[in-house]
Amino acid sequence: MSKLGDLGAKLYRGEVGYDFVGKRFVWYGVSILITITAIVALAVQGLNMGIEFKGGAVFTTPKTSISELHAREEAEKASGHDAVVQKLGTGALRIQISDLDTNAAADVKAKLAANFKMDAAQINADLVGPSWGEQIANKAWTGLGVFMVLVVIYLAIAFEWRMAVAALIALIHDLTITVGVYALVGFEVTPGTVIGLLTILGYSLYDTVVVFDGLKEGSKDITKQTRWTYSEVANRSINGTLVRSINTTVVALLPVGALLFIGGGFLGAGMLNDISLSLFVGLAAGAYSSIFIATPLVVDLKEREPAMKALKKRVLAKRASAEARGESPEDAGTEEAPEVVAQGRSGRRR
Repeated sequence: MSKLGDLGAKLYRGEVGYDFVGKRFVWYGVSILITITAIVALAVQGLNMGIEFKGGAVFTTPKTSISELHAREEAEKASGHDAVVQKLGTGALRIQISDLDTNAAADVKAKLAANFKMDAAQINADLVGPSWGEQIANKAWTGLGVFMVLVVIYLAIAFEWRMAVAALIALIHDLTITVGVYALVGFEVTPGTVIGLLTILGYSLYDTVVVFDGLKEGSKDITKQTRWTYSEVANRSINGTLVRSINTTVVALLPVGALLFIGGGFLGAGMLNDISLSLFVGLAAGAYSSIFIATPLVVDLKEREPAMKALKKRVLAKRASAEARGESPEDAGTEEAPEVVAQGRSGRRR
């Protein structure tokens, strides 16, 4: 068995582990700091909205030797607006200029043709109205709202309302961080970005539900035993799925990272950045939140219950009594529920 596989087996059996839940306030602090940074970036710099949302024109030239820098200078001079220029694989130029109406676009097209020494008929112009981008944004918000509502309803039915609330907070956390990164780096927000944002919600939720499922099974009849508190069972659930979560995230990040860093960065296919950055940041944030945020939040909510407070008091009292008698706290308690204890004992039997 590989070292990682052996570690995963030990984590699952509870032989080793990290106290994620016990150090949850550290992770809360980290998340709050990152979220505040994202919100400040949004407030100060804002998002670089693409032409699909602001409206404007996209001019595509035939194959040319004109550099992107020179084309951008000429486009900005002709239009009086900022221009985004990309060199296509065919050698053509894609020139994107925001806030142009039909008459202004025709004038800019003529000026570009003259400056580039081309026939105006060779330059293709596509106009994008701001209302189209507004429709996309509205539909995206609608889809996001419906998704959130359905997720909360499903988790509340399949698990419980505390897990639904924790998952919702984790999703909002992931979205905020991803959008904040876009504001920090200044990447353009396009429909591809919106698709990426909606896609990461599913990935983020997947890891969270896996941990919640283990927690649900592990905490069944938990009040009938005095070996573990609810927070300890939750921590075992996180450790039991840790390697699986890491493997899933790494496998998902590899192709997305290739699109972002090789395709968008090294090869210069800038349009790949639209969706790859949101996927890359969102996947990483989703893996983080499912481990460090969602389950610890469930613990904070669950341990407010009188039954869980009473359980914790009994467990600690039993351990104190065992230590006073010189016994191991691990062996304290004789009325443990089979569902809770089975995993812990399986490691010692092996």
